[in-house]
Amino acid sequence: MLDGLLKAHPDMLSYTGGDLHCIVRADAPVMGKVALATGGGSGHLPVFLGYVGKGMLDGCAVGDVFASPSAEQMLAVTQRIHGGKGVVYIYGNYGGDVMNFDMAAEMAAMEDIEVRTVLVRDDVASAPPEEAHRRRGVAGMVFAFKCAGAKADMGGSLDEVVAAAEKALANTRTMGVALSPCTVPRVGKPTFTIGEDEMEIGMGIHGEPGMKREKLQSADQITERMMTAILDDLKPQAGDRLAVMVNGLGATPLEELYIMYRKAHGMLTERGMSVYRAYVGEYATSMEMAGASITLMRVDDELAALLDHPAQTPFFVQVKL
Repeated sequence: MLDGLLKAHPDMLSYTGGDLHCIVRADAPVMGKVALATGGGSGHLPVFLGYVGKGMLDGCAVGDVFASPSAEQMLAVTQRIHGGKGVVYIYGNYGGDVMNFDMAAEMAAMEDIEVRTVLVRDDVASAPPEEAHRRRGVAGMVFAFKCAGAKADMGGSLDEVVAAAEKALANTRTMGVALSPCTVPRVGKPTFTIGEDEMEIGMGIHGEPGMKREKLQSADQITERMMTAILDDLKPQAGDRLAVMVNGLGATPLEELYIMYRKAHGMLTERGMSVYRAYVGEYATSMEMAGASITLMRVDDELAALLDHPAQTPFFVQVKL
């Protein structure tokens, strides 16, 4: 997979250290710019490596399917992308990633490379608000990549890039629903079992248990459940602008995603809110899992400008209109 992706996008991507798992921008390092890096297991394209490119990430360490990359791989990425202004790690709140990326940051510090970390914790189903530090990172990380990447591309300082990522995530919430499992190749069996007439609300992108399993409902009913939970947690007000992402988990037709978006848009409009930007498609998947997630980010003028900033990666293109 990695070799094919590199061959398909030689103008955007390269790798370092003789390891295809260490993906970097083709023009790395970009001197004088704060560099951004992420990493995680395979099986989630476009997350993680699909957002490496101009205006977003500078590098990504790629693990095996649903497995963390090593500290050495993350260090190799860090060394290659460092342009003299520091490196920001943005990644999901998973134990293996935290351990290995912390080790990589410590090793980078020994080489006088300053690394700052921003953990993504947008999944409202994985922990209650009072335990938000335990929440998983899911599709909302794409908004963090976009906003932090734009700030870095604009010449922002290390502190400013970190602040942009943290501001985006403070205003971002996600919830998912799964209708069928996926199969990890090395295991050879589904990550979980579920009836054809069932759904699991709040399922994680690795098959982590959700909040509740129940009988399958209509797309409108499912969307209303998810949106209500997100809105109750994020607490946007009438007059607020929101970026909306309806994300397929791997085996959900685009037609169904747009049905969900229609319902989400209607719920926001009924509450006096407006959609600043809409993203409908596959942004963070889980192999061939059937299901979807919805992500909302409350947008002010600063975040709007960061969303609007141009970007070009293999899976995300933002042009300035």
